[in-house]
Amino acid sequence: MTSTADDVKRALDELSDETDAVNLARFFKTGPGEYGEGDVFIGVRVPGTRSVVRAHADLDLPEVTVLLDSPVHEHRLAGLLVLATQFDRAAKADDDALREKIATFYLDVVMRGRVNNWDLVDSSADRILGAWLYDRPRAPVFDLAADDDLWRRRVALLSTFGFIRRGDASTTLEVAERVLGDRRDLTQKATGWMLREVGKRVDRDLLTGFLDRHAAAMGRTALTYACEHLTAEERAGYRAMR
Repeated sequence: MTSTADDVKRALDELSDETDAVNLARFFKTGPGEYGEGDVFIGVRVPGTRSVVRAHADLDLPEVTVLLDSPVHEHRLAGLLVLATQFDRAAKADDDALREKIATFYLDVVMRGRVNNWDLVDSSADRILGAWLYDRPRAPVFDLAADDDLWRRRVALLSTFGFIRRGDASTTLEVAERVLGDRRDLTQKATGWMLREVGKRVDRDLLTGFLDRHAAAMGRTALTYACEHLTAEERAGYRAMR
C-alpha cells in the first residue's frame, strides 16, 4: 500500500520533542524580521526525518505536495527528501521521463516559495536540479540567480554543486559573479562555499583566477569561505584587496 502524507506526519509526530522544537526554531531564525520568520518546528532532528523518509519514500507527487504546503518545517524537509530519493532512484533506473517530472515539480515548488530555509535548499537543490541540468540547458539556474528572493537565489547557487561534483565549474563561476553584490549572509555563505568547492574538487587555478578578478568586490563572508583551503599568505593577499 502506497504511503500518504498523513503517514509521514504521524511518523514525524512520534519523533517530535518540545525542547528540540524550541531550539530548532531559534537556530533557524524564526523570530520577527529574521530569515525564517514564522517557520514552525515540531522538534524532529534530521536523522529522525531521514528514517521516516526511508520508510515512506513511495509517496505520490500529490502527497508530496501536501507535505510541502505544510507550515511545519519538518514536513517540508521530509517532502524534499522524498523527492530527492525518488530522483536518485529514477537516475539509477535511467528513467529520464520520471527525472524530468520530478525536476519540473521541484522547480514549481521552489517558485511557489515552499523551499524556504537553508537546510531545505541544501538538501535538495544539487541532488535534483543540479543533477537534472548537468547535461541540459541551464537557463533555469540563471533565472533563479537573477531573482531577488533569497531562497531562489540560494537554490541557484547550490544547484551548481551538482555540476561541480561532475567536474564542471563554469556555471558556478558565472552565477557567483552575478550575485557578488548580494550582501545577505546566506547568499554570501553559499557563494563562498561553492567557490571553495570549485578549488577543492575541480581546479584550484579556477578559484584563484576568480579571486584575482573579483576579490576586491566580494563581501567579507564570501571571501572568507572561498579562501578557506588556500594558504595563509594567499588568504591575507586576497583580504588585502578589499
